[in-house]
Amino acid sequence: MHILGFMTGTSLDAVDMAILETDGEVITAFGPAGEEPLSDPLRTLLRDAIRAALDHPREAPDPPVFAEAARAVAEVHLSAGTAFLRSNGLDWSDLDLVGMHGQTVLHERPAGGRKGRTLQLGDGAWLARATGVPVAFDFRTADVAAGGEGAPLAPVYHLARAAASGLSAPLAVLNIGGVANLTCWAGGDRVVAFDTGPGNGLIDQVVAARGAGRFDVDGRLAAAGAVSGPVLARLMDHPWFLEPAPKSLDRYDFSPAPTDGLSLEDAVATLTAFTAEAVASGFQLAGVRPSGLIVTGGGRRNPVLMAALSGRLGCEVVTAESVGWRGDALEAEAFAFLAARCLRGLPISWPGTTGAPAPMTGGRIARPGQPPA
Repeated sequence: MHILGFMTGTSLDAVDMAILETDGEVITAFGPAGEEPLSDPLRTLLRDAIRAALDHPREAPDPPVFAEAARAVAEVHLSAGTAFLRSNGLDWSDLDLVGMHGQTVLHERPAGGRKGRTLQLGDGAWLARATGVPVAFDFRTADVAAGGEGAPLAPVYHLARAAASGLSAPLAVLNIGGVANLTCWAGGDRVVAFDTGPGNGLIDQVVAARGAGRFDVDGRLAAAGAVSGPVLARLMDHPWFLEPAPKSLDRYDFSPAPTDGLSLEDAVATLTAFTAEAVASGFQLAGVRPSGLIVTGGGRRNPVLMAALSGRLGCEVVTAESVGWRGDALEAEAFAFLAARCLRGLPISWPGTTGAPAPMTGGRIARPGQPPA
């Protein structure tokens, strides 16, 4: 199948797009990839939806902003996808399937015997009608309903991508977005995956809150600052790090408040070191020591963070591009791959990746002219 995968991350930066030719088991070809930055009005709307989600009681009706944002997310996927396809000499009719992750506005892990909650906004039925192509969406809900974490979902694609590249175990892949998540493959079906802690999220919060932009461009602020050992120790003194894997995070589960007394540069340097320290803690938890680590996501563009990872882990740390992967497109590729597995009823999560009780299928299919299955 020719499948267009979409991903919009918690950084609220862009719609990422990538086309794969796959049956959900083997990748036979990599099509074009691209991105479309989110507009400032859409970012504002999504931030409103996130604030509403953080205050949303479980039993309460959905606030109107959810439906408004879900439709707006679908509309930007349509406009971005149309321009992307046209620029590559393609049309929606050239696709067999679309995979849309949607915009995460809430992710609450299971706790105290209570199942978690997760919400990705994006009107899959509207997008299917607008494009005339079946849309796979809502990938996390089934896993969470079964008692799993609902995240991370990329590990099955990481293994397929490794196979397509001829890479073998032991293998470790770290995605650094708003949250950082790790996939460790020891060979065969021995896979463990989980969120390690904050990725770029806290850094972005501090940079934006202090009027210095949306993120630390090229790690320049971190490079100009000094790490505060006491503040780093305070950040690591969080009960999250005592939790067993698999485990997942919401972008807002951690606070940058411990850095409030530091200069901007020292705060960013300390939070950058915190991301690396949290990853090192994750490696200890995984119990796997690969010879190298492949880093994807926006964090791979931060040389200070990459150096901190290399120094803290004691192994080779390389970008996705160094092994022939498209680091900016990897998550969009992943949701094209997961869309194929959804259509075929194949598992997309396992006990070792989300803590689900058994291998779980997931996602729903919206077909043009039909309600979602």
